[in-house]
Amino acid sequence: MDYDKYLSVPAKRMPPSGIRKFFDIAAEMKDCLSLGVGEPDFITPTGFCEGGIKSIIDGKTQYTSNSGLLALRQIISRYIKESVNVEYDPEDEILITIGASEAIDLALRVLITPGDEVVIPDPSYVSYAPIVELCNGVAVPIRSQAKNEFKLTAEELENAITPKTKALIFPFPNNPTGAIMEREYLEAIAPIIIKHDLIVITDEIYAELTYGGEKHVSIAELDGMRERTIFISGFSKAFAMTGWRVGYVAAPQGLLEMIRKVHQYIVMCAPTASQYTALFALEKSFETNFKEVKRMRDEYDRRRKYLVARLNDMGLKCFEPKGAFYAFPSVEITGMDGDEFAEKLLFSKKVAVVPGRAFGESGKNHVRISYAYSIEKIGLALDRIEEFMQEIAKKG
Repeated sequence: MDYDKYLSVPAKRMPPSGIRKFFDIAAEMKDCLSLGVGEPDFITPTGFCEGGIKSIIDGKTQYTSNSGLLALRQIISRYIKESVNVEYDPEDEILITIGASEAIDLALRVLITPGDEVVIPDPSYVSYAPIVELCNGVAVPIRSQAKNEFKLTAEELENAITPKTKALIFPFPNNPTGAIMEREYLEAIAPIIIKHDLIVITDEIYAELTYGGEKHVSIAELDGMRERTIFISGFSKAFAMTGWRVGYVAAPQGLLEMIRKVHQYIVMCAPTASQYTALFALEKSFETNFKEVKRMRDEYDRRRKYLVARLNDMGLKCFEPKGAFYAFPSVEITGMDGDEFAEKLLFSKKVAVVPGRAFGESGKNHVRISYAYSIEKIGLALDRIEEFMQEIAKKG
C-alpha cells in the first residue's frame, strides 16, 4: 500500500533527529564511548523518589486535575518567585506537563496560525523548528556567532523580524552551545520584542545549571516582559529526573487557559506518581537549601572546566560555556566540518559526539560534547580524541 499520499507534507518534510543518527550506530558499537546524549548520569536522588513511591503505595494512582496537582503548582510558583522574582498564580497561570517538551509543543500549537513566523536562535535544541513546521508555521533561524559566544544580539533579532513574525523562542542557557544571556543582553533585546509586539517562549530547562558565579536571569523578569512571555521549565536536567517526564508552563491567564485547553485534549494530565516525585523534590530541596541540585551542579562544573581545558589544549577551540552541560568546540582546525569530524571520530576511535549542524547551520563547523558523564569516561574519550587529532596532524 502506498502510504505516501496519506501523510502530511510537514511530517514528510521533517528530517530525522541529527542526534539519534549517531547514537543508533554507537549503541551497536562495542567499546564505544558516547559523549552525546543530553541526560544526567546521576540517578534521581533517593530523597526525591520517596514522594512518588509513597503516592503509589497510598493508592494515589488516578488522574490529577488537567492542570496538575495544586500542591505542585503552588510550590512551583514559590520556586519561580524565589529563583527569578516573577509571580505566577498557581490556580490559573501554571500547568504541569509531560516534560518541558510537551510545554513547548503546546505553546506553539496555541500561537501559530499557518504562515506565522517564529524566530529561533541557531544553533538550538533540535525540536523547535520541526514543531513550528508541524503547526504550519515558518521557522526563521537567527544565525548566532561563535565570536559572540552564541548569544542573541539585538541587531540579529531586529534583522530577523518581519511583519509575519509572531513569536521568539528563547532557549538560554542554550543547548547545544552552553551560552547564557546576562541581564545586559536581555535589556538590549527586550525593547525590540515589545516594539514588534512579539510573544516569547522562554525555555529555561537548564536555568539551575549556570557556572562561574553567573546567576540565571529570566527574560520574564524585565519590565513589560511577563505579560508577553510563556515560561517553560521542568525537572529533567537539574533534578536528574529525565524519565519521570515532568515539566511545567507558566504564563498570563489569557495564554495559559488556551494552553490548558489543548493539553486537556491530548494528554489529560502528567503521570500522577511523577507529579508527586516532583512535589517531593521541591519540598526536600527547599528544606535542604537545594543540597542535591548544588551537589550535581558542582560536579558538572568540575567536568566542564576539565573538558574545556583539554579541548583547547589539543587545538579544538572552545569558548567557555557558562550554562547547561555541553561544550561546543570548533573543529575547523582539522579541515573538516562537524559532520565529517563526528563520523570519522566515531568509526576510527569509537567516540560519539553530535555534529553541530544537527542544531542548525551556524553549528556546521562545531560538535556538541556533553559533560553529563563521569569525569573518568570524559577523560577516556578525550584521550581518544587527542589521538585522533595527532593522527590528523601527521597526515596534514
